Amino acid sequence: MPQLWKPANWSDRLAELEARTGDLKEAPLRRDVRSLGMLLGEVLREQAGDAFFQRVEDLRLNAIRRRETQAEGQQQQADALMQSTVAGVHSLPVDEAYYLTRAFAFYFDLINLAETNHRKRRRRSLQLHNSEAQRGSLRGTLRAMREAGITAEEALAYLSRIFVVPVFTAHPTEVARRSVLFKRRRIGEFLAHLDSIPLPDEEMQDLENAVTAEITALWQSDEVRSRRPEVADEIKMGLDYYEVSIFETLPRLYEEVSAALASEYGLTLDAASLPLMLGFGSWIGGDRDGNPFVTPQVTREAIHEARTRLLDFYLTRVQQLIDLLTTSAQQLPVSDELRTRLDNYLAEIRVGEDVLFGPRFQFELYRRYLACVRARLLRTAGHAAPNADSLEASLAALPPYCSAHDLMEDLSVLRRSLAAHRGERIAETLVDPFLLLVRTFGLHLHTLDVRQHARIHRKALEECSAWQAGSNENAVEIPQHLSPSTLDVLDTMRAIQEVKASCSPEAIRQYVISGAASASDVTAVLWLARLAGINPAGRDGDPGLMPVPLFESIEDLRNAPEVCRELWTNPAYRELLASWGNTQEIMLGYSDSNKDGGMLTSTWEIFRAHRALHQVAHECGITLRLFHGRGGTVGRGGGPTHRSIYAQPVDAFDGQIRITEQGEVLNFKYSDVVLAERNLELMIAASLDALARPNARQPDGHQTGVLEPAWESAFDELSSLAYDFYREQILHDPEVLQYFEQATPVSELEHAKIGSRPSRRGGKMSFDSLRAIPWVFGWTQSRLLIPAWFGVGHAFTAFLQKPGGAELLREMLTEFPLFIDLVRNVEMALAKADLGIASLYSSLVPDAGLRERVFTKLKAEFERTREALLTIAQQDDLLQNNPVLARSIRLRNPYVDPMSLIQVDLLRRKRALVASSNGAASPELDAIHRAIAGTINGISAGLRNTG
Repeated sequence: MPQLWKPANWSDRLAELEARTGDLKEAPLRRDVRSLGMLLGEVLREQAGDAFFQRVEDLRLNAIRRRETQAEGQQQQADALMQSTVAGVHSLPVDEAYYLTRAFAFYFDLINLAETNHRKRRRRSLQLHNSEAQRGSLRGTLRAMREAGITAEEALAYLSRIFVVPVFTAHPTEVARRSVLFKRRRIGEFLAHLDSIPLPDEEMQDLENAVTAEITALWQSDEVRSRRPEVADEIKMGLDYYEVSIFETLPRLYEEVSAALASEYGLTLDAASLPLMLGFGSWIGGDRDGNPFVTPQVTREAIHEARTRLLDFYLTRVQQLIDLLTTSAQQLPVSDELRTRLDNYLAEIRVGEDVLFGPRFQFELYRRYLACVRARLLRTAGHAAPNADSLEASLAALPPYCSAHDLMEDLSVLRRSLAAHRGERIAETLVDPFLLLVRTFGLHLHTLDVRQHARIHRKALEECSAWQAGSNENAVEIPQHLSPSTLDVLDTMRAIQEVKASCSPEAIRQYVISGAASASDVTAVLWLARLAGINPAGRDGDPGLMPVPLFESIEDLRNAPEVCRELWTNPAYRELLASWGNTQEIMLGYSDSNKDGGMLTSTWEIFRAHRALHQVAHECGITLRLFHGRGGTVGRGGGPTHRSIYAQPVDAFDGQIRITEQGEVLNFKYSDVVLAERNLELMIAASLDALARPNARQPDGHQTGVLEPAWESAFDELSSLAYDFYREQILHDPEVLQYFEQATPVSELEHAKIGSRPSRRGGKMSFDSLRAIPWVFGWTQSRLLIPAWFGVGHAFTAFLQKPGGAELLREMLTEFPLFIDLVRNVEMALAKADLGIASLYSSLVPDAGLRERVFTKLKAEFERTREALLTIAQQDDLLQNNPVLARSIRLRNPYVDPMSLIQVDLLRRKRALVASSNGAASPELDAIHRAIAGTINGISAGLRNTG
């Protein structure tokens, strides 16, 4: 086989990488996809035989023919093609169906890697053309601000208000195993290296061989877990991204900010002089709402593991400084400040400098000083010295760092000395990035949020009040006759108290209250915290423990402003607010509000709550920080980052924002340094854009974010129409839930071993017990994506029938960011959905009458939504204005479809087997479970969603 990546000439390859528009810029992606597909085919033939490869090809070609026939309007022939393919799949043994699924899933793994590599490629291309700053980039946002008349001083003031905190969560966690993710990253690294110009033939062949070997290794590995992951596994997976990308990304990102300020405003600020714009958080190991496996001990371990990872990284960086910072006192002196601090360290261990170091680092005082810093870090990390005679053992008497401030001061002393003695370049290159990392991560890496449901707290409060009136300072003996849930709450509070008494009390700052509905839900947490010996007030380096109410249902979102007014006007609570810098964090739930009221109403009520909460906060003199609980899919608040942040209400954003990063998107966003940098830049740039609103200062005032009265009235009406329709047709129709259980693979979540958390809160499935994640998961896997669009079509259609309705909605689609975000997200979901495949899933419902009634209803609303959206957008087709996404979906569908057909057949086989064996376990059932898990993995990879 000729070399797949070898160009005809290297000039053409360079032109592709530099191309800004047209087919030329997409040529490298097409080559990667084609080459990876050919290598996968080679591996399949080698590993499974020519006959197996031919079956894969037959399935793929049938899927393509069905799509083409359907596009030509020949639905009957398309249905016949699908039925013949289903019959062929049904004749296969389970293990062969499983391996066919694996083949298609592997194709998507490789295609996703190719698309990821192309995103990195396009980012580099943009960086080569700084004059073409795009909206969404920092440079583009700053340019818009400058052109709108915002001065350099104002721009810096805006930038100093930005603080973005991505919060990693495990649910629904990445489907693939951790070891598989590592193998994928290796292939991604090889692909990136193939873009090097020029490459000798031998090196290119070696890279191609390496890619083939990794594909082979992937094929021979179990791509899904044989056991459900434990929380400890999820903790490790979340922490991996710091080492994979984030530690390296941050200094580069701040350098990009500096370069953008220099380019657009002529400001020369180094990264060390910039305001801190990013922090990180996690729920993994702290989110116990409905997850019995997140125990107080797990929370302790999560904090310990994060701290250990960070300190080990710091130790590596300090050792790097020791290795590189070889400046000699015979060449340049050090500052008196550094010399004094070194002498003080030596005095603490009572060993003379010459005795301690001997000939080691004789004139290299920076290295001697850093040896002391490293010794303190070793003590902080709890590492023992390797042997009694070593330098580290002699320095082990130095005290550990008990605050990040102490470590920063030691590093700052080093930096000042270098800067004062012609070492500014060295300081900028070696010390400043380290200082930035310590400023960002402290000694704890990220804040771990603890989360529990309000009803659990209410029960605990009721039980505890019988034996304890409360104590503001001292913990009390806990009687063991309390219920298990109450004991868990109190044990959790004790674990928090231990963290607060440690050297990193900032490791836990927020306590999130799911299902918050009243001010008493917040004060209950404060009472329980004090009972366990926690002082919620911030003091002496401890930021305190802030209860964060999470408003999830439509009703709770509507009541949130008055609940917070009651809270913020309470004199006792005002004292706590003062200790937190008069700042309050509130969390808004996207997933549950969507399940409760549908896509359109959820979007609008979150917007209204956001705006009203800021108004109440302003009246009460409170700085409000909102925590947006977004998921990865549209049905759970997902969508393009910049567009969603910019869609926040005008004058209801102070620059601080926390956003959940769900497990399903972590690998997509943080698996590589370039991707992580782009994702974090997007969040900073979008926040700056939403805060400064440069569009509002331009003469045309295009998409300023200002909500016109007519638009608000229209949104109110649309929301009311959608809400009533959604509640009547979905929540209040018991047949829908019955259909959902039977026509989707939602019940397979427990066998798919995706995450540690149960899919529902115990008992028989109901809309109350069913979590939002499996609700979205089931509809996504069955290719209907109901949560992302149901009710929208009904509301749009009714509004379009009003005089002037179409014109008003088109005006909103042109000018109002929230409506733009809503419509484009719905459009994307409609494009990913497939009624033909969904009808096949509906055949799993045994009751023909129920099947027909529900599917007919869902299909009618789908068609209504599609038609209304195209009418408003004045388009002939979905994604007409987003050809890149349209092409990606069009190319993916023929590869997703076979896995859907196999999944339906496996579900049918499983149900027949369970019925015939009365649910008894068997090797055959285990094999089906494994195969179904494979289809879930493959469809998720194909759609780039799990739920």
